Amino acid sequence: MSFRLSQRDKDIIGFINQFRAVDRDSLVELFFKQLKSPINACNSVMVRLYRLGLIERTQQYSPTVYLPIDAKIKKNSQKILHFLSILDVYKQMYTYSVPKHVTVEDKPTGRKGGIEPDLFCIFKGSPFWIEIQRNQYSEQKMQAKINLYEEFFFSDEWKALHWQPEDRSAIFPSVILITPIRYAVNSEHIRIIQVASIHELMEKYKISSKQTKEVRPSASSSGIKIHLT
Repeated sequence: MSFRLSQRDKDIIGFINQFRAVDRDSLVELFFKQLKSPINACNSVMVRLYRLGLIERTQQYSPTVYLPIDAKIKKNSQKILHFLSILDVYKQMYTYSVPKHVTVEDKPTGRKGGIEPDLFCIFKGSPFWIEIQRNQYSEQKMQAKINLYEEFFFSDEWKALHWQPEDRSAIFPSVILITPIRYAVNSEHIRIIQVASIHELMEKYKISSKQTKEVRPSASSSGIKIHLT
């Protein structure tokens, strides 16, 4: 059977492969919202791609969630909710600026037992590793997670990561904890940002940016000191 895929078809398949689980409404928002009947158009495209055997789907959720054809997760797995939460963070970023070098479940150390952030991306010119905490953990467990980032920082291996700039010094990403709970974690070597959402991050940045314009920055200045240009 021969068929021709449009560039949008290829982009959708690639996006599903990248994020592992993508709900219908997210596809509408990212690929079809400019059309007159975006939901109908999305449904039509996704049914065609499914019947062609190019994607999988699960109707355990409403609206339908689409999966890669070789998905290694069960169609009723709680892991799907994990991937959807990563997608939600990406979509929040997308409303401000398209993230670059996006990697879902990044494994920058290349070995077991190292850091495994839920998401890596360069957002508004700055690199971030993002940890999405859907459940509550102990302070000790969260600090242990931060300690792994510090261990990687001291290894210097991060300086050779493929996304590092070629024309200036290597940058160690800030670590964003997406969590409704504030944990008493700390590090003298890496920047840790705790927010409930990317929207909260951007609101804090706006406040910080405004304060920077109004007063000369000092060591005690409040607000998030990250490069989000």
